[in-house]
Amino acid sequence: MKKLFTAIILLTVLTNLNIARATDKAIGIRGLNNSAEISFQNSLSKSTRLELDLGLYGLDDRNGFILTGIHQWVFGLDKGLNWYVGLGGQLGSRWYEKNNVWQSGFGLALAGQIGIEYNFSIPLQVSLDYRPAWYLTNGGTYDTVALGIRYRF
Repeated sequence: MKKLFTAIILLTVLTNLNIARATDKAIGIRGLNNSAEISFQNSLSKSTRLELDLGLYGLDDRNGFILTGIHQWVFGLDKGLNWYVGLGGQLGSRWYEKNNVWQSGFGLALAGQIGIEYNFSIPLQVSLDYRPAWYLTNGGTYDTVALGIRYRF
């Protein structure tokens, strides 16, 4: 019941907001702290886009990659300022050391994303977003907060 109520509220809010024009294409980086992703956005319609991110990790005792694809809906707040929400998936692999033994794992996840972005008058976009992921392969969860900087073209 709680999930149904949240979905109804979300749909009500989404239908009553200004729809912003999604940027045609943008490429850049997305990350924060010790994570980094190559990020690409491509518009699908006037107000939707696809974001593809490839995260490559090589941190001490953990290595791997995560490929993320998110379908996003973009809504205008003010001139150049938008917020967005999306749903998609993640596919990844990792190698890590545990008790002096290297192990590997494969991940398949359902991911969501919500964020805010500003498109400058020059072809530059800056964003801040939150992305939770629910892994189908091991039942775990993982979330990130990231800053994105992209060149729009």
